[in-house]
Amino acid sequence: MNPPDEPANARHYSMLIEWSDEDGAYVVTVPELPGCMTHGATYAEAVRQGEDAIATWLETARTWGDTIPAPRVFARQAVSVD
Repeated sequence: MNPPDEPANARHYSMLIEWSDEDGAYVVTVPELPGCMTHGATYAEAVRQGEDAIATWLETARTWGDTIPAPRVFARQAVSVD
C-alpha cells in the first residue's frame, strides 16, 4: 500500500494485454486491481484504455476510502549474450 502522501500512479501498475478472437479486440486485465479490465480495438488503444481504467479504479478507491494495492515490483535479471 502507498503512504498517504504518495498516491499510486496509474503507470506503475501491470497490464496483461491479450488478443481475443471471440471479442475481436485486445483485452486488458490489471492483476493488482480486482475487477479492473477494459479492451481496445488496437494494441495502442488497449494501452490507453488500460491506463484510463487504472486511473479510474484508483480514483474510485480513494473516494470510497478503500485500500489501494501496491503495484507489483519485478526483479531485473542480468542477461548475458555469448
